[in-house]
Amino acid sequence: MLLASIALGIIPMVFFAGIVSWLDCYEKEPKVLLGGVFFWGMIAASGGAYFLNTFVKISLLPLMGLTHVSNQVGMSVTTPLIEEALKGLAVFFIYLFMRRELDSTLDGLVYGAIAGLGFAAAENTLYIYRNGYLEQGLTGLLAQATLRVLLVGWMHASFTACTGIGFGVARTSRNMAVRLFAPLLGFGIATLVHAFHNSISGFIGGFSGFLIGLTTDWLGFALMFFIVLGLIYSEYRIMKRQLPGEIASGSISELQYQKALIPLTLSFAGFSGKDTLRFYRLLGRLAHKKEQLEKFGEEGGNTRIIRLLRIEVTALAKKAK
Repeated sequence: MLLASIALGIIPMVFFAGIVSWLDCYEKEPKVLLGGVFFWGMIAASGGAYFLNTFVKISLLPLMGLTHVSNQVGMSVTTPLIEEALKGLAVFFIYLFMRRELDSTLDGLVYGAIAGLGFAAAENTLYIYRNGYLEQGLTGLLAQATLRVLLVGWMHASFTACTGIGFGVARTSRNMAVRLFAPLLGFGIATLVHAFHNSISGFIGGFSGFLIGLTTDWLGFALMFFIVLGLIYSEYRIMKRQLPGEIASGSISELQYQKALIPLTLSFAGFSGKDTLRFYRLLGRLAHKKEQLEKFGEEGGNTRIIRLLRIEVTALAKKAK
């Protein structure tokens, strides 16, 4: 049953990560980075959180005279802080060292959500096996899998997406105050929402606490979905603003421009061949690099990158459908 727990814990989260990546429909992130943040969440963040949460519970809180309330303090205060900090480090590293791959607020959300899903994969496996199978056998395993995957499977993704949004806002802003405080605000919101989720069932208790907690979780998931739609529209506006110049220069056709604006184009471009898929991916990247050139100037050699992208786009335009 350990293998079943691992499969039920990890495979759905990989599927959810694919959905998150698919929602980034104009300028896809490198698969190696998406895989990297997922494994960071699953291995580094979850392992570090397990160690630190245990240390705080058995060592730090008793030293502070909080032994009698250590479980609730841990669940409501220290656990959210530790877990969101460790998950958020994945986005922080990209923001510091691979900024060229953080082109928009939506990109930040994607990295944050996928780091959260990696963390959830490890945590789900533990709960399904330990709290499910070992305590109640097959019935417990299925109950925990239903709870952790179907009912609150998007939980950690939604939390850490807030941190990712903060870094995405910082990346796309020229205001120094925004660049300094947006990540902190995003992390603060992630931590507060996580703390609320952990606290509500504990304070209310019973089925009522479970139902209220589940309802608030799903309201949060719905809000995050509408935030994603808004960010997709923001990327649509970048495409619409930056690509007409490519028509005027003869790099792409009007029809290709119109297709590039459709959010689902990348989802189906592969059916028309590798050249078509790469063409529309490069168009998204070209539009975002032109946007960055306008905002930040020669940050990381934007003019050279745009020139190289335009050369390849022009060559592929003759083959793309």
